[in-house]
Amino acid sequence: MSPTASRRWTRSWTRSAASTGSSCCPPRARLPQPTLPVLRSPRRAAARRPRLGRGAGAAGGDAPLALASLSSTFMDQRALLQRIAEALGTLPVRGLLTTGPAVDPATVPAPGNVLVTAAAPHSAALSHAAVTVTHAGHGTVVKSLAAGVPLVCMPLGRDQGEVARRVDLAGAGITVGKGASPRTIARAVEKVLHDPSYRREARRLADEIAAETATDRAVAELEALAERAGRGDSVISKG
Repeated sequence: MSPTASRRWTRSWTRSAASTGSSCCPPRARLPQPTLPVLRSPRRAAARRPRLGRGAGAAGGDAPLALASLSSTFMDQRALLQRIAEALGTLPVRGLLTTGPAVDPATVPAPGNVLVTAAAPHSAALSHAAVTVTHAGHGTVVKSLAAGVPLVCMPLGRDQGEVARRVDLAGAGITVGKGASPRTIARAVEKVLHDPSYRREARRLADEIAAETATDRAVAELEALAERAGRGDSVISKG
């Protein structure tokens, strides 16, 4: 694809995503380290807010950070969250697993190197993360790619399979089935962590996202409009 065509494709993604209140996704995706304490119990983990940054953790302060996050709405995902936690427990990583409001963190027991919490600041976590394990929701995928973080996608439904396919085609991650065993999930995470091509392609897409969002005024104006609406300000011109 020529640079001009690529830019047109990126702009179309940016504007489409902006119209739905989400971030843009780069054209080639269409085709083509927190400190984690040793957990004593799921309830204790649910009550604690993760501290982001380098330091000693259950897997060591320099171990890669794996961020795991599924849908914020109910999609019968508790069992999958459990298998992801078990998978990360077999790896030399620091796991940060956010359940969202649809699942009580206390119902997801986790090994010592995995912190389970209802919510965490994903933007901050992604600045430290080496991989994201996700249901391939558009928001999580775009935020991860914008941070240059490769993905392991486990689509649960809706449009997530198509989003995961674009990640695969872009070379920025891989997809495994939602019914995958902890062993299969662990192997997928290991592959993404150990094959530098996934990180390289994620960073390439991050550069494209940064370049596009830095110059597209439509996105900035729509985001400002959404922010004003969220504050309850009038968004109707009085002219």
